[in-house]
Amino acid sequence: MNETASQNAEEFGFHSGDTIQEWLWDDDVDDSIRTKIEALTGQELVDEDYDSAVDGVIIWWRDGDDEDALADTIVDASSVLGNDGPLWVLTPKPGRPGAASANVVLSAAKTAGMNGLTPLTVAPDWNGVRLRAFGKGR
Repeated sequence: MNETASQNAEEFGFHSGDTIQEWLWDDDVDDSIRTKIEALTGQELVDEDYDSAVDGVIIWWRDGDDEDALADTIVDASSVLGNDGPLWVLTPKPGRPGAASANVVLSAAKTAGMNGLTPLTVAPDWNGVRLRAFGKGR
């Protein structure tokens, strides 16, 4: 069986004790990803209303959502992200409802001042793209 980040939450770059903020949650997300991250960190995920610094971020994004809104969400999420912590955009895989082109995610990331790394399969129906700030973290 192909190991994915949903089986190995460590692949997200999160660690025990980390506070991970989740953006754009909806009832279509893959709860196995959420459960694995919570098991790894020992912490419940916090939502976008959490107002302290966080150690990592996951953004659930679907096609049909506004690309500029994704860029704005990335900027908002990165503003509370401490010290170059992992920031991931999770999208439904091609052929699934809400599947988004990786180019749309990468374009929104660039607008937000970030680079997207190679997409990773994170669950049977979801891919993830880790984002990093251009140059040094800000």
